[in-house]
Amino acid sequence: MQIIQKVQVISIASLLMVSLSGCVIAIGDDEYKRDTHHSSWEVREKNNRAHVQGLQLGEHYLDITNKMGVADFNELLTRQNNTYQVLYYRTHRQNGDGVTTKDECTPLVFLNNELVGWGDNYLISL
Repeated sequence: MQIIQKVQVISIASLLMVSLSGCVIAIGDDEYKRDTHHSSWEVREKNNRAHVQGLQLGEHYLDITNKMGVADFNELLTRQNNTYQVLYYRTHRQNGDGVTTKDECTPLVFLNNELVGWGDNYLISL
């Protein structure tokens, strides 16, 4: 009797393995849906460039960070008794080393949580 039960258990287990072998569980299928011709950093850079292109002077810090997400770099500096916050978002690739550097980013400059400028030329003028 025990042999018959073992055979039944093995048979059921075998049937389950065969019937479930065709199942695919997609976890985090955003990667799958993404354009397969572009890597994640290319998509991110393109998205950041699109956001930068649509920026308006005077936009609030929180509105921009809600749209663009966490910056790659975040700095606070004081010039001429004014405190500026500078967020750097990656917008272009310089090196294929997989490390984001400031020279691959566009700086967004805020004064009192209000966007007052962006780009390297603006940053140099501070």
